[in-house]
Amino acid sequence: MIGTIVNTCAIIAGSLLGALLHRGVKEKYKEVLYTGLGLASLAIGLNATISHLSKSAYPVLFILSLAIGGVCGTRLDIDGRFKRLVNRRSQSGNVNKLGDGLSTAILLYCIGPLSMLGPVISALKGDHTFLFTNATLDFVSSTVFASTYGVGMVLAAPVLFLWQGMFYVVAEISSTAISDSLMSELLIVGGLMITGSGLGLLNLKDCKTLNLLPSLLVPVVWYLVLSLM
Repeated sequence: MIGTIVNTCAIIAGSLLGALLHRGVKEKYKEVLYTGLGLASLAIGLNATISHLSKSAYPVLFILSLAIGGVCGTRLDIDGRFKRLVNRRSQSGNVNKLGDGLSTAILLYCIGPLSMLGPVISALKGDHTFLFTNATLDFVSSTVFASTYGVGMVLAAPVLFLWQGMFYVVAEISSTAISDSLMSELLIVGGLMITGSGLGLLNLKDCKTLNLLPSLLVPVVWYLVLSLM
């Protein structure tokens, strides 16, 4: 778990550093940061999706995942509940942007090749290279996020720890529990979710990406059912 702990601490440190810069950043520069984060989200998300589409054993699974997961998430109003919770706890006048920032940061930190493959490789091979690399990237990202949205962005750190910890524990229990095929499906769906977050940051479309979170469970259930047949 060393790699995950380092990654979590990097986000905390970056968020605190970004919060110190928060007061000195003018609105016009914050707007530039919103745009930069939006474009970065689009690039990261599309790259994750496109690079893994050819590896998918079930080309339409990601469509079914988004459809089923989106309906379930909307029914549960995950996005609305999350933002209302964050906004109630925020003392800032920029509460809506904090909720959007947290949801985007959580997706960016958690849904990516390094963040998902890193814990698995760490557990199976004892190699923390992926997670140390991811920690460096997340430190920079969290600094930018916190300089735009405030110190509340530190709340993304425990989410990342639990997310990576889950992959680590599952990989420890069974080396075959997370196959390359399943990982590809998760990265395709996750990449599209990151892309949706980028569209929101660019004020092009509010995709309510948190409502799509249940979509990540659909490939897992699909492969679980196949293994029982």
